[in-house]
Amino acid sequence: MNMHQITIRPATTQDVEYLQQIGRHTFFETFGANNSAENMSAYLAEGFAREKLTAELQNPDSGFYFAELNHSVIGYLKVNTGPAQTEPQDADALEIERIYVLQDYHGQKVGQLLYDKALQLAAEAQARYVWLGVWEENPRAIRFYQKNGFVEFGRHVFTLGDDEQTDILMKRPLLDAW
Repeated sequence: MNMHQITIRPATTQDVEYLQQIGRHTFFETFGANNSAENMSAYLAEGFAREKLTAELQNPDSGFYFAELNHSVIGYLKVNTGPAQTEPQDADALEIERIYVLQDYHGQKVGQLLYDKALQLAAEAQARYVWLGVWEENPRAIRFYQKNGFVEFGRHVFTLGDDEQTDILMKRPLLDAW
């Protein structure tokens, strides 16, 4: 696969069905094996409900971006600023809420392209730092973020169905970026 064939584009409310499909598919691929079917089913129905995604797409403080190959969505990014951040942070911070890539494309730098887009957005917003939450039992993602200069600064609870899980909060300062 040639990386030049992959395009990153903003998602709009017209894309809500694609977002729902890629969101459910990648979340299930990533976490399905480590969680009960009941909890996964509940989260996929609620977290990726059309109404919820439409509201998120319409939020001016959030942005969704698709990674596409041959006009097919193979991954996506969600970023938040200001009041849209999932945890209270500084006004001049940017949260990477989601970077998900279909398993078939893991190891092919799609996640890195989406991450680079997030950094570009952070620079445009003149954010002082980028932060995110990553499940403590997702070593692949933790390594990816550590490799990209993130350090742990806290933890919070993420509820999946009736299961309370711990996310590691990580951030990367960006002042040196400009």
